[in-house]
Amino acid sequence: MVAALCVVLSAQAQETDAHIYGHVIDKATGEHLPYIVVMLKGTTIGVTTENTGHYMIRNIPEGSFTVEVSAIGYKTQTREIKVRKGRSYEVNFTLEEDFVQIDGVIVSATRSETTRRMSPTLVNVVGMDTYNKTNATTVAQGLAFQPGIRVENNCQNCGFQQVRINGLDGQYTQILIDSRPIFSALAGVYGIEQLPANMVDRVEVMRGSGSALFGSSAIAGTINIITKEPVRNSSSISHTVTSIAGSSAFHNTTDINASIVSEDNKLGLAVFGQNTSKDAWDANGDGFTELSKISGQTVGFRGYVKTGLYSKITAEYHHLQEFRRGGDNLDLPPHEAMIAEQTEHGINTGGLKFDWFSKDQKHRLNAFVSMQHIGRESYYGAGQDPNAYGKTTDLTWVGGAQYVYKMGRCLFMPSDLTVGMEYNEDYLRDNMWGYDRVTDQTVRIMSAYAQNEWKNEQWGILVGGRLDKHSLMDRLIFSPRANLRYNPSENINFRASYSYGFRAPQAFDEDLHIDNVGGTVSMIRLADDLRVEKSQSVSISADMYHSWGDWQGNFLVEGFFTDLADVFALKEIGLNEEGILIKERHNESGARVFGGNLEGKIAWRNKFQMQLGVTVQKSEYKEARSWSDDVEATKKMFRTPDLHGYLTASYNPMKALTLALTGTYTGSMLVEHHAGMIAQNVTVSTPDFWDMGFKAAYDFKLYSSFSLQINAGAQNIFNSFQNDFDSGADRDSGYIYGPTLPRTFFLGVKLVY
Repeated sequence: MVAALCVVLSAQAQETDAHIYGHVIDKATGEHLPYIVVMLKGTTIGVTTENTGHYMIRNIPEGSFTVEVSAIGYKTQTREIKVRKGRSYEVNFTLEEDFVQIDGVIVSATRSETTRRMSPTLVNVVGMDTYNKTNATTVAQGLAFQPGIRVENNCQNCGFQQVRINGLDGQYTQILIDSRPIFSALAGVYGIEQLPANMVDRVEVMRGSGSALFGSSAIAGTINIITKEPVRNSSSISHTVTSIAGSSAFHNTTDINASIVSEDNKLGLAVFGQNTSKDAWDANGDGFTELSKISGQTVGFRGYVKTGLYSKITAEYHHLQEFRRGGDNLDLPPHEAMIAEQTEHGINTGGLKFDWFSKDQKHRLNAFVSMQHIGRESYYGAGQDPNAYGKTTDLTWVGGAQYVYKMGRCLFMPSDLTVGMEYNEDYLRDNMWGYDRVTDQTVRIMSAYAQNEWKNEQWGILVGGRLDKHSLMDRLIFSPRANLRYNPSENINFRASYSYGFRAPQAFDEDLHIDNVGGTVSMIRLADDLRVEKSQSVSISADMYHSWGDWQGNFLVEGFFTDLADVFALKEIGLNEEGILIKERHNESGARVFGGNLEGKIAWRNKFQMQLGVTVQKSEYKEARSWSDDVEATKKMFRTPDLHGYLTASYNPMKALTLALTGTYTGSMLVEHHAGMIAQNVTVSTPDFWDMGFKAAYDFKLYSSFSLQINAGAQNIFNSFQNDFDSGADRDSGYIYGPTLPRTFFLGVKLVY
């Protein structure tokens, strides 16, 4: 295999003595721009500009090519060129700033690369700039700064976080890694908080149902985590220490990144690592944690081999090891505590992908296989229970292929036809031997999808659908979609969409999760006649861009409506022989979620940027329902405020200094408060709150390509943290709302090459 690869690369390296060279400069400043990607579109040929802003692509084969120059913060430019053997061509570029990301590249809308402006459906991108401004160290922390999204902590003991999109629970969101649905239900409980931000190139968020592309659970939206790909030789190391509430509890995080690319740009490897250690914290001094103790390490890589001018193999892998513990008496074994939730995770995730496209750029083919294996040792118990230990393993893998045919004209307009097939298998085994509880479940899903997208600069029409055969369901599930895009001008985008979604009735891990309510262990089982949960979603949006000299602006308005049928719900069945409270998941009539998102961006060159987003929504069941006999029935969904939003702003008074102000707002919402410390179950209407943060960073130029950054700041400046926690062993650990952290202060250092 190695010999064959060497032969391929050797053949590819045949010299033609035809070169393209030039420089890339900033239009506003006239400065040369380093590390800008210069590619021959539709091929694997490309380089990055040197630190002088110059580039050279050597030994290009004869033919006609499109030279494409792209970089974050700049508008993409292209240039057509015809290459002859033995000749050199000078091609220079002057890039215009694009801080509103009109030309940002996305893949989640169609499973193929396109620009945000030309996308048939609305996709928001969370880049590393947002993670840096907010001092976010995990994927979950940076997602809160997008319209329609809320990130919340749902457990004082374990620190479970979930991401809600357009007013729906986290279980309605599909999580992808590099566009692959390998983020299993078991991983979904803690996983998005476990993923380090330094492994991410960007995160794409597509609101609304995505089942037509990605299958089950993509009802509220899809979060696609795109990992970093090597583009140049570079490295960095950083460390951040955070003081929690000014106490003796600290959170330390160390990040390492490095990438190396061969001189001919045919081989590349990016590696990353993170070590994190967070002390437990007790907010009310009752001896029980509000923030769990966490220690974890993550290492991984992404690399590529260009096997030809029009083909490429990409591999990605990362390993995560994590320990977390919450409750009381953390220095004792879990069964000697009054309440303990303890997990030890070992997670291996990886994928292999082959991309090929034809010389005339009409045909594209990719084949892939991805997997995730999770091993978890756990303890979920109360009252010094020796039986609450468990072990869970989960293996998820998916393989498939996708073909795209670019037609010059199909009926009335050029179009792209996309067809694909996938096979997904998930094997889960959960053993809680003390209670003689074993879950052994294998889910197999065969899928096929097809779509045709007619598009030009002004119009885009997409029609498609997906068929899924789920092993737990007798019938095929068909998920159609239809999208319309109209661009009356380059800077105005109107979109309308319809999509069908579904959520399969399987044993999700949150169903297996054992919670502690008043010291009583509870479990959840699935009803025998549980049906698939279905949804229909529509949305309309207007996305507008404008420039005023050195100022750029973007305004987005979006309306959305989702109708749910056969909604999953819980009811208490009673205690079993072991004294465990059994809850059953069953179907109820349905629910409706509707509202609107507003987002505005404004930027003045590279000096000042501000982004503001607001979501107004209603999330209601069609019939009033009660989560307990003690409380009044209501149509309103829990943990879904009618109003929430976010703000990010940054200012660079000088090139080396960055000042950032960020924050999220959450309006009042209904939250369950279970009996235990209190006499009976009650429904609580929470107060609204702001969670504001500030960060200052200064970059010191050390030598040549070396720089040192010192940063400091605070999170939750106003300390709008919950002040009515339950206390003692009988507390309701799920009665938690508000910001995920109290007021904290951080100091960081970063060395970059």
